[in-house]
Amino acid sequence: MSESSIARDVSIWLLSGLLLSASASLLAQSSGSEQDQEDENAGLDRIIVIAQKREQNLQEVPVSIAVLSGERLNALTTGGQDVRLLSSRLPSLQIESSFGRAFPRFYVRGLGNTDFDLNASQPVSLVYDGVVQENPILKGFPMFDIERIENLRGPQGTTFGRNTPAGAVIFESRKPSQTPGGYAQIAYGEHNAVNFEGAYGGPINRQMSYRGAVLVQRRDDFVNNVFTGENDEYEGYEEVAGRFQLLYEAADFDALANFHFRSLDGTARLFRANIIEPGTNDLVDDFSFNNVAIDGTNNQDLDALGGSLTMNWDLGNAVVTSITGVESVDIISRGDIDGGFGASFAPPFGPGFIPFPAESADGLPEHIQVTQELRLSSNTSSRLQWQAGLYYFYEDLTIDSLNFNTLAGGIQDGFAQQEQETNAIAVFGSIDYELTDRLSMRAGLRVSNDDKDFKAQRTLSPFGAPPTPVLRASPDDTEYSWDLSLTYAATEDVNVYTRLARGFRAPSVQGRLLFGDEISVADTETLFSAEAGFKSMLFDERLRANASVYAYKIDDQQLTAVGGQANFNRLINADSTAGRGFELDMEAFVSDALTLTAGMSHNYTKINDSTLSIQPCGGGCTVLDPPGSVPGTVSIDGNRLPQAPRWVANATARYAIPFKGGELFAFTDWAYRTEINFFLYESVEFTGESLLEGGLRLGYNWDLGNQEFVLFGRNITDQVRIVGGIDFNNLTGFVNEPRTWGAQYIRRF
Repeated sequence: MSESSIARDVSIWLLSGLLLSASASLLAQSSGSEQDQEDENAGLDRIIVIAQKREQNLQEVPVSIAVLSGERLNALTTGGQDVRLLSSRLPSLQIESSFGRAFPRFYVRGLGNTDFDLNASQPVSLVYDGVVQENPILKGFPMFDIERIENLRGPQGTTFGRNTPAGAVIFESRKPSQTPGGYAQIAYGEHNAVNFEGAYGGPINRQMSYRGAVLVQRRDDFVNNVFTGENDEYEGYEEVAGRFQLLYEAADFDALANFHFRSLDGTARLFRANIIEPGTNDLVDDFSFNNVAIDGTNNQDLDALGGSLTMNWDLGNAVVTSITGVESVDIISRGDIDGGFGASFAPPFGPGFIPFPAESADGLPEHIQVTQELRLSSNTSSRLQWQAGLYYFYEDLTIDSLNFNTLAGGIQDGFAQQEQETNAIAVFGSIDYELTDRLSMRAGLRVSNDDKDFKAQRTLSPFGAPPTPVLRASPDDTEYSWDLSLTYAATEDVNVYTRLARGFRAPSVQGRLLFGDEISVADTETLFSAEAGFKSMLFDERLRANASVYAYKIDDQQLTAVGGQANFNRLINADSTAGRGFELDMEAFVSDALTLTAGMSHNYTKINDSTLSIQPCGGGCTVLDPPGSVPGTVSIDGNRLPQAPRWVANATARYAIPFKGGELFAFTDWAYRTEINFFLYESVEFTGESLLEGGLRLGYNWDLGNQEFVLFGRNITDQVRIVGGIDFNNLTGFVNEPRTWGAQYIRRF
């Protein structure tokens, strides 16, 4: 049976089970069977989102949106995983990283960026408490005391601006209120993993309230280095993050101050030499997650600090909103990139063939981001709603790239530096108008200017090459984004919508000069998308079913040719890229005892550029692409995008029974994706197999739900898959998180 057939079968099974359960509930109601008063009034809660920068019912927003909150979100974070845990947990969403916990790369509907440079531009924006997190390191801020996560699919350029042609992911933390309360939860698991999370808030006086939240996570090192003989050397970490918010509320004015920080000391991504069986994409027979054999240094240190101030002035028929944000992050990440020890010219070496050693580090010693949004929006109940505003973005960063001579004791033998200053400004506006009692329209327009001033220089080469001159680039472009949608209320419970949208990604620069002498500039990419879908609440609000179909075309898509024979990254533009697919999100309240969710997506992507060719791997992989127009290259015309599985399916189920004044419950969650390409070219070895991961929580809550004890497991089937590779040296790869077990106690007050 083919992999796509398996994916379809899994998805159909998940959704069929959900539909059957919901249908059974409906039949039970229609048969006139008696129910408890509590069950008669039960149903799914209404979900409020801010996808269009105003609070709206999810079912009324003409955008494909998936939302994660409550117990579903808490179950995923129990094991101490970072933001990558969201991958495949929502349809069309993938997240991966070659930097471990520090640098997540987001993909929506197959669109993302595999570039691991510290100023890499991504087509998926992450917005945390109203402030865009532009640098990829900022996107790794941990999830704690979160109210809701919204995944907005498709171009979001009108509302959220530049660099959102694929979509946006919105994190909303819990806000202060006049009602005192909070929670504390602690979990303990394998490898002495401890995860503590807590928050508390309440009134200061009648106008002021506060909320403080903290996250503390740690795990012992448990991976052995069989080359040095050191046990328990890698995969541990210690992380602390916190947030403090202060809210002032008056009759016609409110202000919310937000201060947050993060500190991480841990292991960089652990690369493993020659773990891929040649001629296949399977792990070698003697693979062991608990053992590596490396002769280089592997560590990571990160510190981040930020704050924001959100103010609202109620002018009667309009509201003025100001959001000011400041973010700063400092990181140094060093790893043994070849994933082994020694070299072919300096034996002993291994595991497998090591043509040359590779040990490097990247750092962000200086970084500052400042954002300012000023928005005026309507505040009436009329048929016409509108908003207009100005937005300013500033970022200044310095990136250090270092190389080390592993065979000479790890002395530094290479150094290059990049500096980039970005200024962006935009003006935007949108209107929502109820044409009739059933038909409404939305239209939005945004004009953005993006200006970068970039320079880079290599002062020390690991190969004895002379220093480069200071290389400069100053890309500057003005682009527009727009969206137009219609929503029709087919019934009181079903809305049908269609949406057209245009988005763009601003020009970007790549200047990793340790192994090359040139910088590369990618021109602006633009995306046009057409989408249609429906949103429904059925069976007396016991079943939420939302679906969308879409198609898009990208002109001049920005791609990154990573690694290859020259071990040099460069930016390129593909003439065009096409994509199409669908998403389905469902949630069912079957009874007080049983709730279910399910989702699935199909994402088809294809690069269309007959002249585009890149260097393939330099580590002995089996390349499937034809030769390119330039000797030593291969054509990627017709290839799908990297990290873009065709199928994604996910499901959760919660079953509970009353027990001695409390509740016994079981909660399970599952996520599945089909195979992926790691790089732009296609090869046998650098293709990730399908991945199925599941979680389980068995627990008891009491004291009106205020106390809870849980036994949990993550990746309970212990499925280990290669999820990324290093392609310039050998068949080096890295794998997903292993199975973990533990226990958790939660106290709410």
